[in-house]
Amino acid sequence: MAGGPSIRLYRAEWSTNCERVGLALAHKDIGAQSVLIEYSNRGPVQAISGQGLVPVIEDAGEVVSDSVAIIRHLERRNPEPRLFPVPAARRAELDLFIDWFERAYKEPPNAIEAELERGEREGVEPDRALLDRLGARMRSHLDLLERLLEGREYLFGNFSAADCVAYPFLKYTAGRDPADDELFHRILAERQPLGEDHPNLRAWIGRVGERPRAY
Repeated sequence: MAGGPSIRLYRAEWSTNCERVGLALAHKDIGAQSVLIEYSNRGPVQAISGQGLVPVIEDAGEVVSDSVAIIRHLERRNPEPRLFPVPAARRAELDLFIDWFERAYKEPPNAIEAELERGEREGVEPDRALLDRLGARMRSHLDLLERLLEGREYLFGNFSAADCVAYPFLKYTAGRDPADDELFHRILAERQPLGEDHPNLRAWIGRVGERPRAY
């Protein structure tokens, strides 16, 4: 493996954010020691980072948390092969895409999850109109992504940070592993099923799905 001393990656099974980092590490051929944690015991990641969320990496004494921050760290550490374009305008476009995606694919499903959990906690029916509105917001993005992939193998032409960030969330539009029973992932799968009118997106999901991960 290239890139100097091995990175230690703290991750959890099925984590969308951890898969982002796994794709980025493999693309850059950076060796990583994987530390798998259980959500019921976040002690190892809390001890190293002061908080319980994954992914977290430890790289030669530097601790970095948050999947996007980690991908940016990897780009600075090992610029080649690139995950961000060099031209300033193209880099800005990719940064804007990542910012948009973080809001578009985390806020609505998180809100759906919170409403479903509220209903279960209080023993009442969740607000179905709210759930439908949030689900419609999620589905509305599929057409945009389909157009973005027209004539492209990857979201920005070449494989990039955009693909690392988006794929772990968008793969659920094409189905879910039955062993993956996380509510957030069920929401991603059930609220935005991929139809026949999204061939570019379906092909992209298959293409990125075949790429290696670092674990």
